[in-house]
Amino acid sequence: MRLETLLPLGKVDPGLRAPERPLDLHTVADTAQLLEEIGYGGLAVEETKDDPFVVLALAAAATTRLRTTTAVTIAFPRSPTVMALQAWTQQKLSGGRFTLGLGTQVRGHIRRRYGMAWYPPAPWMREYVQALRTVWDTWQHGTPLDFHGDHYDLDLMVPLFDAGPIEHPAIPVHLAAVNPYMSAVAGEVADGIRPHPVCTPSYIAEVMLPAVRRGAARSGRTLADFRVCMKPLVASARTPEELDRKVEDARARIAFYASTPGYRAAFDHLGLSELAAGAKELSKAQRWDELPAMIDDETLHRFVVIGLHSEIGPRLLDRYASVITDVEFSIAVHDETDRAALADLAAVVQGADDGAARAAILGEGRADE
Repeated sequence: MRLETLLPLGKVDPGLRAPERPLDLHTVADTAQLLEEIGYGGLAVEETKDDPFVVLALAAAATTRLRTTTAVTIAFPRSPTVMALQAWTQQKLSGGRFTLGLGTQVRGHIRRRYGMAWYPPAPWMREYVQALRTVWDTWQHGTPLDFHGDHYDLDLMVPLFDAGPIEHPAIPVHLAAVNPYMSAVAGEVADGIRPHPVCTPSYIAEVMLPAVRRGAARSGRTLADFRVCMKPLVASARTPEELDRKVEDARARIAFYASTPGYRAAFDHLGLSELAAGAKELSKAQRWDELPAMIDDETLHRFVVIGLHSEIGPRLLDRYASVITDVEFSIAVHDETDRAALADLAAVVQGADDGAARAAILGEGRADE
């Protein structure tokens, strides 16, 4: 198993309100060094309030072993050539430690936040990754740029804009996914998949991974090194009293996700279609304060791993080790006690075998919810 974390450490946005602690860009280098020193595997940055490529550049420049990942950056607002250059630069800076995690974003955000036309995302993303790899091949091998698809026509690369070869050109590409269509695209053209936090182990095993295998079969690719990277919904704290607040944050986040049509399949899988429909109506009416009450304790525990800092590592493994190869979680570090707890978490999780998850990816294992 591999362990990575978002920043700031311990970040778990509740979904219905602003995070308690925004990311301080001036602390990124020190935090990355801390993670490397205690044995953490990687650092992931999502594209929400800060440019993930800037944050990862700060982290990569301050470390020598820590893996860096966009988890995720939004693909479609950038041309494949622009994304190719950003990833190429990160890979050069990190010395081969970079993974490009891509997401599509939902229709409303593409249209109303980015001001772009919307197209079916799965075929669009397939073509996007193919175009991206074509640009990289041109830079690395001098192959004439010649890519033509439904969305992109690329056939011009003059010396001034040719980034040229790098030492580690094989940049892993991971795709964020919920539904089987995007899962199949990941199996077809990507090196890994990042299930959304609402994706339970049974949903990953029974819906997403079979689709990944179908996609791989279409393109004749092997899944021997394919990775499944998950940011689970977690509520964890030092004390039971602090944990109560974290649990309520998690309840609010589930409600927020339930209200989003793009995540409906994961709720339908658990027989929670009525819950999702009701949450959607409340969100349309902007009755945000009423959403968390829709999530009873049974539903809460189906989605959220709950425990004190001393308990959370084994509980994460119990829930997810059968289907994922990489897990994303951390705790905030305020003192040496927290630092030691985070180091213990890294040792516990990364000391676990990923054989069960590897078998599940290949269709040789079975996972329970």
